[in-house]
Amino acid sequence: MLGRMSSPSPAPVLQRSAAPGSPTPALRVAGLTKTFGPVAAVRGLDLTVEPGEIVAFLGPNGAGKTTTIDVMLGLSRPTTGTVEVFGRPPREAIARGLVSAVMQTGGLLKDLTVRETVTYMASLFADTAPVDEVLAHAGISGLAGRKVGKCSGGEQQRLRFAIALLCDPALLILDEPTTGMDVEGRRAFWSAIREDAAKGRTVLFATHYLEEADQYADRIVLMRRGRIVADGSGSQIKALAAGRTVRATLGAAPGEAAGHAEVHRALARIDGVESVEDRGDTILVHAKDTDPVARYLLTQTSARDLEITSRGIEDAFLALTGDPAEDPADDPAPTSEGRAAR
Repeated sequence: MLGRMSSPSPAPVLQRSAAPGSPTPALRVAGLTKTFGPVAAVRGLDLTVEPGEIVAFLGPNGAGKTTTIDVMLGLSRPTTGTVEVFGRPPREAIARGLVSAVMQTGGLLKDLTVRETVTYMASLFADTAPVDEVLAHAGISGLAGRKVGKCSGGEQQRLRFAIALLCDPALLILDEPTTGMDVEGRRAFWSAIREDAAKGRTVLFATHYLEEADQYADRIVLMRRGRIVADGSGSQIKALAAGRTVRATLGAAPGEAAGHAEVHRALARIDGVESVEDRGDTILVHAKDTDPVARYLLTQTSARDLEITSRGIEDAFLALTGDPAEDPADDPAPTSEGRAAR
């Protein structure tokens, strides 16, 4: 858990507006590279995050997310390039209490209660928000007397969130923040995050819950092989996955099962069709142009309950982060024609 050990006089966690009206970005990464021997984990990354933004940082395993976050937190030094947090080097920003991190795992003393844990962590800081306030904001007031070892994984993650709020950070970096949380816990967590962001707190989070990123982030940044390959709102990212999906139910009358194979082959021959999937009596067709697919199904088959939908965030993620056949050294650098076109 990262945060300041001393500070001037912080405002309460629920009232602070981080750097209101300030033109200084909350986070600026320029030309960042990080190599480990012959392995290039990060390849010329540029990223700017403004105060109050909620940014999802996504990518497959090995994309360079964790390495980039380590540099942002001052845990690792860049090979080349610069990282600034509110105009300061990461370690200086952390020393001033501007940054806190909630990691997926971390040392929690199992024999202490939730309140004792937060109280103990608060004693390490010169000034903190009230313990009861951060417990309430993290949604764990009702767990205050419970031993940490008796808390579920999701409850322990909310405890880490409460600890991170003690120093009232202007930038909160989260790694898989809702792992282990139930639906109600996730909703409460993101409600608290939204409330903080509205008051100026900046949030950068890494997650494998793609729908969660789509629903709660103002902006999604996708990484692949150490580079940013897309940067924009959820709708902009999804728009980059060209095409739509046609779903229809085929008849299940006697003798029609053999006809399904012919329908499958006929659909595959239509221009623009990328894939055809059979799921029992349901057929799914992914195509760049769905009009001829729908026309064929409605006029040449007994299909019913036909639906046409746009690609989702998962489709966009797979399309944009899937490894191409060429060597990564030959990958083109991101263009500068707008965030979502990167």
